[in-house]
Amino acid sequence: MKIELDDVRCIKDTAMTIIGSRRRVTVPSEVVEILDLKNGDKIRWIVFDDGNIQIRKVNK
Repeated sequence: MKIELDDVRCIKDTAMTIIGSRRRVTVPSEVVEILDLKNGDKIRWIVFDDGNIQIRKVNK
């Protein structure tokens, strides 16, 4: 997937925590602000055959 840097607002790395069967991913504060995420909001993970992932806020 080619990325046009002129179209990018934020690039951040984050860590995943695994405890038993529970998995946690920290959403960077910049992403929370850009997507206007609030407690209880849902995000959708879209995984493509080539291994790329797209994450979107689920609109109610």
